[in-house]
Amino acid sequence: MRTRILVIDDEESWCDILHFNLEKEGYEVDCANSAEEALEMDLSVYSLFIVDIMMDRMSGFDFAKRVKNNPALELTPIIFCSALNGEDETVMGLNIGGDDYITKPFVNAEVIARVRAVLRRAHLPQAGAPAIAVHPAYTPSVPPAVPVMPREAAPVPAVPAVPVQEKDEKPSADIVFKGLRINDTEKTCYIDGEQVILTKTEFAILQFFLTHRNRVYSRDEILHHVWGDDLVVTTRAVDTNITRLRPKIGEYRKHLVTRLGFGYVFKEEAN
Repeated sequence: MRTRILVIDDEESWCDILHFNLEKEGYEVDCANSAEEALEMDLSVYSLFIVDIMMDRMSGFDFAKRVKNNPALELTPIIFCSALNGEDETVMGLNIGGDDYITKPFVNAEVIARVRAVLRRAHLPQAGAPAIAVHPAYTPSVPPAVPVMPREAAPVPAVPAVPVQEKDEKPSADIVFKGLRINDTEKTCYIDGEQVILTKTEFAILQFFLTHRNRVYSRDEILHHVWGDDLVVTTRAVDTNITRLRPKIGEYRKHLVTRLGFGYVFKEEAN
């Protein structure tokens, strides 16, 4: 029987990436788009949970606490996979009982290697080790590279660049177009002062277009800028996320224009 893994993330594109790559390695993979949905499933059949942290209602940390407080699930390993890349989040995740912490965007080969390592560690007690009750949250024998990664990959280049950048290119905090405003530091979006809730991918797409206006970008170019080159994502993910983004930005949806056969453009002057 193949090892079963449950991926929990409120963004379908990330679920698709992990599902594709893990199944290609021979794992059986299911996905849930919220912690609440996952808790309604039979979690006892899974050998590993890969959990996003920032989800709409219940966070990945809260889900992990539920799992670790359940005697039937407390030894099931958890890998947190999140765009949160601060040292505090990494330490908190490991203290809660996480077995590893991967930051987005990730390299597929690294994810597979970490999944294998976590499963290998989790299976050691089942192979006859006497101390099954002290299943470690983090085993020193495996180099804990994760805490180093967030500090290297922290995406904060915009802060020192503020004095030399134009208003519409990429200021450190607010990016404004008429009544539409996003805050790069807080990762928030507002329309006429009212906050709009966006997923991480929707925010990244909107941020990209607000800082790259009046130019048509192909789906492949958008994939490159928003998802990066190391991820296996189809162009369908671009269409899906833009379709979800448009109604959330209200009247500004008319500025996010589809150019059939070419891609998308954010026009300052809508037709």
